[in-house]
Amino acid sequence: MDSLYNILKSAHSGWRYVVLALLVIALIQALVGWFGNKNYTESNRKLNVFTLISAHIQFLIGIGLYVQSPFTSGPTSEALYRYWKMEHLAIMIIAIILITIGNSKSKKAATAVAKHKAIAIFFGIALILIIASIAMMVKNDPSRTFFGIS
Repeated sequence: MDSLYNILKSAHSGWRYVVLALLVIALIQALVGWFGNKNYTESNRKLNVFTLISAHIQFLIGIGLYVQSPFTSGPTSEALYRYWKMEHLAIMIIAIILITIGNSKSKKAATAVAKHKAIAIFFGIALILIIASIAMMVKNDPSRTFFGIS
């Protein structure tokens, strides 16, 4: 059980860089497309789908980690346990929902600018939430660092 927890923890910690990189790239492309009135290309669509898939993979790894984690059995009156038991999970569910809605709205939008705008807004808010959650993690768990795999 302990080795599965460590594998999931390492995978979840490392995969976040894939998610963050794809989110940042997708957001930049969406902002450039939105404000630059650019065409919405097949490569834009693929990047957005890869971002969506990577975020969902991260979420599934996180659910497995949540079930295995010793931090989810502590008292919610302590900040460390409250963060891992409730706050991190809630923020990440909201971020995943935003990424999914943004991708869906971009597929349904009629114009290229509307597609880019949907991605920029929804992926942008999701990215802010994810970065805020990582910052909260560092604050509540002194053994963790923002950029370190822990």
